[in-house]
Amino acid sequence: MEIKKAEFVTSCASKKTLPEGNFPEVAFVGRSNVGKSSLVNILTNRKKLARVSNTPGRTRLINYFLINEEIYFVDLPGYGYAKVSKEQRKTWGKIIEEYMLNSANLKLVVMLVDSRHEPSEDDILMYKFIKHYKYRVLIVATKSDKLKKNDINKNKKIILDALELEQGDKLLLFSALYKTGKEELVDSIYDEIFH
Repeated sequence: MEIKKAEFVTSCASKKTLPEGNFPEVAFVGRSNVGKSSLVNILTNRKKLARVSNTPGRTRLINYFLINEEIYFVDLPGYGYAKVSKEQRKTWGKIIEEYMLNSANLKLVVMLVDSRHEPSEDDILMYKFIKHYKYRVLIVATKSDKLKKNDINKNKKIILDALELEQGDKLLLFSALYKTGKEELVDSIYDEIFH
């Protein structure tokens, strides 16, 4: 599958201002510095579709992108960024939770983790939250270009063990630098939604 058209639709802070249209939604979640915006830009072949910042925690709203005029990619605020106030982190948590509990069109969650590190407590809680509400999930381990070849399988096992992935949940490696894993991820998203 190829993404030929991608456009920014809106940013919103609550369910009340979500865009109209009955398109299936794919939500992207992960820690603040895990590379969600970079991943959205690579998948859509657009360098500046999603705003990328050197400072973690810049995505503060729910950002909607219409893909091939048939799917919404939904970029959610990052979680777990220590350099913002507890109040701000709580607000982001509420935005994520409200969206995930109330979106009738949410069909798939793409959860990003850093391939170099064991998933954090926040990552584990997010995975459990996703599974509790019975959403389908793809786990994407980003920054895989920073791993040595002989560490790849070891780190995959660390992630699988920490999250206790359920049968049928996929773990894909991804590199924004080399765009490795891009085609497999796009194909997996489309398979999950349309098959």
